[in-house]
Amino acid sequence: MSAHHVVFLDRASLKAKVRTPALGGSYVEHEKTTPEQVVERLKGATVAITNKVPLREDVLSQLPDLKMIAVAATGYDVIDVPACRARGIAVANIRNYAVHTVPEHAFALILALRRNILAYRQDVEAGVWQQSDQFCFFTHDIGDLHGATLGIIGEGALGQGTAAIARGFGMKVLFADHEPPKMPGVEFTPFDEVLAQSDVISLHCPLTPSTRNIIGIEQFRKMKRNALVINTARGGLVDEAALITALDEGLIAGAGFDVLTVEPPKNGHPLLDLRRPNFILTPHVAWASDGAMQFLADQLIDNVERWAAGTPQHLVT
Repeated sequence: MSAHHVVFLDRASLKAKVRTPALGGSYVEHEKTTPEQVVERLKGATVAITNKVPLREDVLSQLPDLKMIAVAATGYDVIDVPACRARGIAVANIRNYAVHTVPEHAFALILALRRNILAYRQDVEAGVWQQSDQFCFFTHDIGDLHGATLGIIGEGALGQGTAAIARGFGMKVLFADHEPPKMPGVEFTPFDEVLAQSDVISLHCPLTPSTRNIIGIEQFRKMKRNALVINTARGGLVDEAALITALDEGLIAGAGFDVLTVEPPKNGHPLLDLRRPNFILTPHVAWASDGAMQFLADQLIDNVERWAAGTPQHLVT
């Protein structure tokens, strides 16, 4: 095995122990890297590790030594995969590390919204309970999950994990039909039917040209007025301006998002200004349980070592 120069561009994006790749070469970590720093830092590198630092054709064309990119995430939309294929650069991503943490986070959002937890908490903090003339009060609707329908867009490991929890609650699960590739053995329902029948819609698909803004104002208008929309996948799957309109006009009952189109949201973002109990925004942490992050870090280096040994795994090129 020849020695390799490995560079991790955004080490601070992982709160886990990352072992040094056993490649007999050099290993450099940078806490974070700006787009302007990428070429200089990857000069001479044979392996690049990145979580959210983009690697596009304009950068790749300046890095003739680069042979492998290890993405510290499942989603690899920050990588120009066609350009990598054309240049013979292997790209590997992380598989099945968030099969519990993301579905659990999705259901944390679902339960909080379905039972109006935030609204009731705000009422308690405002003294409403203390002023009540009975032991409780009913200022907000509370919906059961048992017997409700969950529509899932994306039937991979995360979608399947979310479905398993839903069935445990006694929910009916529908998987939205879509273009190939499709997971074998899954029963699909036409997309518009899923929109119309679901009490909760949860997104678990990658961001691609065909899925960008897959939920827009037309789709919101087809949903039930009591529906919740949950996005723990990628910003850009939902038209954010349309989401605000849907919430303002009561087209849906609420939404829980863990992702935005721009992360982190510098210089403001329209969804940051939504101060309402039927909208929850968390800072892209659905994936980030301690156990899941360590599993990711271990598999990340496994991917590099396996590629260097000539037995690559988890390639997307």
